[in-house]
Amino acid sequence: MFRLIWIASIHTRGFLRRWMPTNVLLDKIRTRSGLKYGVPAMLLAIPYLYAAAICRELIEAGGPGWLNLLVLITIWSALKMLWIGPVSLVMLAKARWHEHVVRRNAHRISEQSPGLAQAPVMTGGVS
Repeated sequence: MFRLIWIASIHTRGFLRRWMPTNVLLDKIRTRSGLKYGVPAMLLAIPYLYAAAICRELIEAGGPGWLNLLVLITIWSALKMLWIGPVSLVMLAKARWHEHVVRRNAHRISEQSPGLAQAPVMTGGVS
């Protein structure tokens, strides 16, 4: 039974990671070229919170109970959007620092042995 629950949760996570819009957007923001869009992505929390408020009003007006699940999903998505802003700023600072260190080391090497000077190899990943 435990194995069945474990496997179901793995497959559910894989499905949500690939197909849910906020997860796809967060994966794009976490790339080096997408880190600068983390703070503007925080604005997407506003429509999610608005949708949650509308669903909550519908529930209070006698709407179906399954809308509570939709309220939870929209609030969770809004929190993810609010969270990515500060996280992307930290990741961007870390990536820029890493690139600075690579450039500085390449410059030092070129000063020590001018015959071996070549352009530094920039990696696309964030360490």
